[in-house]
Amino acid sequence: MKFNFDENIDRRGTHSVKLEKMKALFGRDDLLPLWVADMDFKSPPAITEALRKRVDHEIYGYTVAPDAYYHSITAWLAKRHGWQVNSEEITFVPGVVKGFAFAIDHFTGKGDKVIIQPPVYHPFRIVTTSLGREVVNNPLLLEEGRYRMDLDGLRSILSQQKCKMLILCNPHNPGGRVWSPDELRELAEICFDHGVFVVSDEIHADLTLPGYRHTPFATVSENAVSNSLTLMAPSKTFNIAGIVSSFAVIPDKKIREQYLSYLEPRELNQGTLFAYTATTAAYEQCGEWLDEMLSYVQGNIDLVDHFLNEQIPQIRAMRPEASFLMWLDCHGLSLSRSELTKLFVDRAHLALNEGSMFGPGGEGFMRLNVGTPRNVLEKALNKLKKAIEG
Repeated sequence: MKFNFDENIDRRGTHSVKLEKMKALFGRDDLLPLWVADMDFKSPPAITEALRKRVDHEIYGYTVAPDAYYHSITAWLAKRHGWQVNSEEITFVPGVVKGFAFAIDHFTGKGDKVIIQPPVYHPFRIVTTSLGREVVNNPLLLEEGRYRMDLDGLRSILSQQKCKMLILCNPHNPGGRVWSPDELRELAEICFDHGVFVVSDEIHADLTLPGYRHTPFATVSENAVSNSLTLMAPSKTFNIAGIVSSFAVIPDKKIREQYLSYLEPRELNQGTLFAYTATTAAYEQCGEWLDEMLSYVQGNIDLVDHFLNEQIPQIRAMRPEASFLMWLDCHGLSLSRSELTKLFVDRAHLALNEGSMFGPGGEGFMRLNVGTPRNVLEKALNKLKKAIEG
């Protein structure tokens, strides 16, 4: 490979969440951190060089989004996802979680019902309830080790309850599903027919693994276009989450104007100098880095899957179709939630995300971040095996 993903990089002293918050969340700080969804790989050299060049100018005054920023996004979406959008359909947002929080705040009212599909990214639930809305669960169905949407269940919910919004995780986190065009199209029609606005979180869109292709929700039908907004970012893709660089794509003019009417008075659509710089460099120059990184991550996934099958058959890995996150089914260990946590934290000295935080259906699972050098992953797997063997 042209890029070195085997390099071990010490992140201590860099205010890394996965290190700084470990003691508070896990009760100890001597764990291998395999939980927070950022990678332990250096960001692409082209991004570092672009930021360094801009820093060398030594004036960091008020900044507008350059045309190159918008062009880099539209060109990337067209090339990677076959999605033709115009610059005016894009707006900066200061984070994907903030982006759907703004949408909840603007497009729904206090007490309104918002649908999520657990087990799913936990801020969907936390943000919704924190804003005074009611979460309605439309749980995913687990069949032969793979999730699918319960669309009949969704129809049943909507025949009995008035819901205003559905937050879609596309691709899915933590299960790693890449939803098919047919699944998304059916979802779009159900939501359109029942007046349920769709906010599609597509932050993992660029992380589809070999053999899979992401489908942007807004591309599946005219009803999807006219009843949704999409949130994206280069942050997971290029390991630049600390550089707030998210954006919304809203092809429908009416929805876009409504969303901007919330953002603009609060100046929430004004990006930072370094967000524009990093995003442009990422999308213009870092496609090769991404392809190599995904190939390396696929190797890590294969390693985990093979190791568990051969050494720890009580744990089964759900092979992701996208992302560097793996969903581990630990039901074969026959442990309670507290016992499972004790196994990973106190005996194996590993920090993973415990599955129940992702909502109904997450119990008995652990989420593992494999976006790390392979020797770290090998060390973690061997520690887990030793802990289980007692």
